[in-house]
Amino acid sequence: MWVVGDAAYELHEFSSAYLASLRSAEDASVNTERNYAGRIALYLCYCVDHGIDWAAPSMRQLAGFLNWLVDEPLPPRRRHAGVEPKYRSKSTANAIVGTVFRFLRYWALLDDSPVSAELATKLYEPKQLRYAPPGYDRGEEGQFSTVNVKTIKFKIVVPGYEYLTDEEIRQVLDCTVHARDRLLIALLAVTGIRIGEALGLRREDMHLLASSKVLGCAVAGPHVHVRRRQNANGALAKTRKPRWIPVGDDIGGLYADYQWERDRVPEAADCDMVFVNLFAAPLGQPMKYPSTYELFQRLAKKAGFAARPHMFRHSAITRWRREGKPDYLIMDMAGHVSRQSMDQYTHASDREKRDAVNHVASLGKGRP
Repeated sequence: MWVVGDAAYELHEFSSAYLASLRSAEDASVNTERNYAGRIALYLCYCVDHGIDWAAPSMRQLAGFLNWLVDEPLPPRRRHAGVEPKYRSKSTANAIVGTVFRFLRYWALLDDSPVSAELATKLYEPKQLRYAPPGYDRGEEGQFSTVNVKTIKFKIVVPGYEYLTDEEIRQVLDCTVHARDRLLIALLAVTGIRIGEALGLRREDMHLLASSKVLGCAVAGPHVHVRRRQNANGALAKTRKPRWIPVGDDIGGLYADYQWERDRVPEAADCDMVFVNLFAAPLGQPMKYPSTYELFQRLAKKAGFAARPHMFRHSAITRWRREGKPDYLIMDMAGHVSRQSMDQYTHASDREKRDAVNHVASLGKGRP
């Protein structure tokens, strides 16, 4: 669980209670709770530094906070001189302000709250929904066509979701030097699991034989289990429901190559996590996200194109959808709880666009 405290290590009552409501009422994941805690803490610190009552900000002050988010450079991760400052994107600022708005609205709807109901009415405004997502029910008389949107936000172009083609995935694999890294890339590409889920895998989750009955598992064929646990490296599965994803024999071969590489590092013998540090200190300890992110940066530089961990998840889910796999099956393997979560993973390939144009052109040629 996550809480928010001040400089004197005193709990901030209202933000901590809101985070508790995420756990109980909304059943949010720990990752969501962690993100919300950081965003709310950032807002509270801004209010303290600028003499603002966090529970009664004016709309001008909230707009100032939004602009501050993109104007204020991020704290440097390294203490090297001459490092170029980095800034938050407008989309990130919108996400932070959105969390703050939900936090304020939550308390505005409760009795005996320092946040007024009047403030809650100013945070959102009704907007007619012109383009509804697939499967959205507008109601018999269109009564659900109006949604509430934030009154303060940056207007940004909706970014396209990036994914990798099969050829690009092969190129990234060719850029790897170590068996551990090849296994990690292939596992992400084949199973579509999140990077946090991959770093949270333990040896007991890797069932790569034709039968796992000796391990007490009735699932036939090679597969990988994804379970939510507390791990020493902070890796955590987003969804609470455990699941398993089938894999091919090639994953078993890559895993065997990795075990040979791993056995050469004595410090890794007692660690039950799958992915551990083998080439840099602390040897034998579970890999953490920062070092894994640097690994993907190096591979992307070698390959000559972006290759972030989540792109492999996009690639796997996109591949399943193009192969005609039913939605319920994709949702189960991807760990999604709603079909709307999958809509962002629908990518139109160059070939599909060309085939669509050629089909229309052929219809035109067939006319007298």
